[in-house]
Amino acid sequence: MYDLTGFQRDALYVIAGGDQLNGLAIKAELDDYYETEVHHGRLYPNLDTLENKGLIEKGEVDRRSNYYALTARGQREIEARREWEEQYIAVSAGE
Repeated sequence: MYDLTGFQRDALYVIAGGDQLNGLAIKAELDDYYETEVHHGRLYPNLDTLENKGLIEKGEVDRRSNYYALTARGQREIEARREWEEQYIAVSAGE
């Protein structure tokens, strides 16, 4: 996960928190988080990158919509990232 951009990590976390979210649902969550509109031209290429890295899978809901879901590898990467973060957060919190 070290090679992902912050935006890609945020999108990955949104996908991890949902159940087969479509692109518009992911976009809405990121719009809220960034407090600005995330354009399709930014979102979908980054989702493609996450899929190409094997962190998410894309499936078809219907002819017009796709869903995105976390893969087992994506879950492992998130868990590894959280463990890495915890070692610094715990130190800074005085634990």
